[in-house]
Order: sequence, then C-alpha cells, then structure tokens
Amino acid sequence: MGILTPAMQAIIREQRLAYVATVGPDRRPNLSPRGTLVVWDDDHLMYADLRSPQSTANLVRNPAVEVNVVDPFLRKGYRFSGHAHAIADPAALERARRLLEPEVIDLAHRAHAYLLITVERAAPLISPGYDLGRSEEETVEVWLQYYTDLKRGRPTTRRQSD
Repeated sequence: MGILTPAMQAIIREQRLAYVATVGPDRRPNLSPRGTLVVWDDDHLMYADLRSPQSTANLVRNPAVEVNVVDPFLRKGYRFSGHAHAIADPAALERARRLLEPEVIDLAHRAHAYLLITVERAAPLISPGYDLGRSEEETVEVWLQYYTDLKRGRPTTRRQSD
C-alpha cells in the first residue's frame, strides 16, 4: 500500500484548491495556489503549471515541495511533503494531460509544465476548533454560515476556532 490512503485521495479529488510550497532562490518559501492537483497513483501527486513559472523554476533548483489540501468547511485536510520534477517522458505527459482534461478546458495548450510529486510524508491537518468538542457537522454549519454571510456582504466575526 502506498502513502496516499483512500481518505487522502478523496479529499484531493473533492477539493478544488490546494497550496503548493516551494523554496525560492533566496531560500524563502514560495506559496502558490493550485487548482489542478490530482492523484497520479498511491505515492504521487501531479499538477499543471498554468501561471506559476517561479514555482517550476524553484523546483528545478530545489525539488523540495509541500502541498496542503484542506476542506474549508470541515476544517480538516492533509499535508503532503516530498520532491517534485517536471514530467518529460512523452507517455507520462500524455497521461498527465488525460488526467486533467476533464477538469481544465484546453489544458494542453495552456500548461507550461506538468509536475510530478513523489510524496514522502503525509500528515493530517485538523482545526483546533475540534479541541472545543465541536462535531464535524457543527463545524461545517459554522463555516457554511460564515461564508454565506460573507458572500451576502453581512458582517462576520472571526472565529476563535479556526
């Protein structure tokens, strides 16, 4: 069995936004949102570089990468650490395009690179709000109301239990 459990793979499929951290040339973190993260197999993730050439350049210099995927309502997710490289093999490039085509229109013409992440470690991310004894259902309701109010332009309060 690989590192990526069925629960981890499910949240990656369900969420439409992930955050990928790379190391810049000045050794500072570079964080970039990604809407194309997919499960490649039980030990690898993959995403397309559509608008972040700096992240790809960082990975060429230093392949260290971390990816965070969190359900914004449930306030749970995972942190994936490993290393990444640009896919060069033609068969692997074709597979990458096929994995993403249903998700991103005309992707083959827009992607600058496809990055394959070898996941070396994975750990859960869980909001400290659960420390207060709140259930998953209650947590979802709190954050659903928060974002509903925000969208409607109503005043919101910062939650003490992010």
